[in-house]
Amino acid sequence: MSSAAYDARNILGALRDGKGLPQGASAWFARGLADGSVSDAQAGAFAMAICIKGLGMDERIDLTRAMRDSGQVLRWDLDAPVIDKHSTGGIGDSVSLLLAPALAACGVYVPMISGRGLGHTGGTLDKMEAIPGYVAMPDTDVLRRVVGEVGCAIVGATQEIAPADKRLYGVRDVSGTVESIDLITASILSKKLAAGLEGLVLDVKVGSGAFMVDLEDARALARSLVAVANGAGCKTSALITDMNQSLGQSAGNALEVIEVLETLTGSAVNEALWDVTAALGGEALVLAGLASDMDAGVEQIDDALHSGRAAEHFGRMVAALGGPRDFVEHFPDRLPAAPVMRTVAAPRSGTVSRIDARAIGMAVVDLGGGRRVGTDRINPSVGFSGLASLGEEVETGEPMVLIHAANDADADRATAAFLAAYEISDEGGEEPPLIVERIGWDDIERGDHT
Repeated sequence: MSSAAYDARNILGALRDGKGLPQGASAWFARGLADGSVSDAQAGAFAMAICIKGLGMDERIDLTRAMRDSGQVLRWDLDAPVIDKHSTGGIGDSVSLLLAPALAACGVYVPMISGRGLGHTGGTLDKMEAIPGYVAMPDTDVLRRVVGEVGCAIVGATQEIAPADKRLYGVRDVSGTVESIDLITASILSKKLAAGLEGLVLDVKVGSGAFMVDLEDARALARSLVAVANGAGCKTSALITDMNQSLGQSAGNALEVIEVLETLTGSAVNEALWDVTAALGGEALVLAGLASDMDAGVEQIDDALHSGRAAEHFGRMVAALGGPRDFVEHFPDRLPAAPVMRTVAAPRSGTVSRIDARAIGMAVVDLGGGRRVGTDRINPSVGFSGLASLGEEVETGEPMVLIHAANDADADRATAAFLAAYEISDEGGEEPPLIVERIGWDDIERGDHT
């Protein structure tokens, strides 16, 4: 059947009856989502039918391509590969802010199309917007110029990037279809592939602070993303990484930027952030053809961070996108600070044996550091710093966290939320491994339906 013969009703009927999406149907529906000829009711029925009936791998690839092609697809004419990274979201996860400049320092170009916080998870754009003057939503011409001159740009998607996804995402949020792996895959990849990438490395989080709490669910999503991205023509690998606690010792926009700059400048290196950044960067350099294997790539990322070259690229990026030209040198003075700071002490001696990382993320939202609805304004100064980690031994009265709040009442609520999220036991505990599993582009068969 030609695409001209389709209409929403026969596409929805085929999905309802388990016949899937015939060739051309995804392209027709994506155009209808983008131009408004498909109604909200039809978009909701489309999402629900896919959620219930599922798609085959070829259909996932077709839907992803169709949503990518519903708007502008960037084309680059540069002298090195164009690479990016995507995380499925977590707490204290500021890896993107380290990785983009580190990769640029290693000789690849990174147009990092990023998102805002979602639910309990932090957003890369919200972190960058904690920097005064930083323009996180530049037009395409500015994006091209900054990437070409600096090597990296951490920005948001314009209205022209994957408009079908923007429409369908809003419908999914109110129709109970957010959890569909088919739709998650198409949503994530349509935006990333519209950036004109030659390679993509994925950080799929698993644990109490991730959207995928169970390893099997995280593995299924990672395999879907890797298979579809490669099927759509972008060489892609994934690392499944731990999110049973905050990745950094800080959670909150300006506080995470401080932690990143401390790591970039070497003044107070967060080893977990560094190690996950290096692993993802090493994988990305293999995809770019600039490293023979992941270990060789990790060495290059380590050198970019150790030498200060990554910090120099970060500073140039901030300045090129409207931020302070001396940001790297004077970041503590350039970022907002909360008026109320309160230390929370350990209520008993023992070992931190469990952390409800999702609850920590929601506590940041309650402090004003995230959004409950899209129109909420974020307070970039609030959050937690100095978070105690799994396996850490604490003594009664010893500080476990420093709360940064707008007022005493908020600090009271955050204190109660923090203490409820942490479990201290007499039995020794171990910190979980940061890198749980690798799913490489060379491990996935295009026809894999997992």
